[in-house]
Amino acid sequence: MILSISLTALSGIALFFLLRHGYLRLGSAVTAALFGYALASTGLHTAIDHLIATIAGAAGSIH
Repeated sequence: MILSISLTALSGIALFFLLRHGYLRLGSAVTAALFGYALASTGLHTAIDHLIATIAGAAGSIH
């Protein structure tokens, strides 16, 4: 839980500086924020987490 909060804060700080220095447009930032909100509010994040864990498990078992 604390890792996801830390990554969210780090992402927010990175987006702020990208916006401030002109590397990212405001429309793109709003779209990314709304997409993240949609993932979190609809419950799709659990399916994505499961997919990532499955891929990581498969990649870890290959030696």
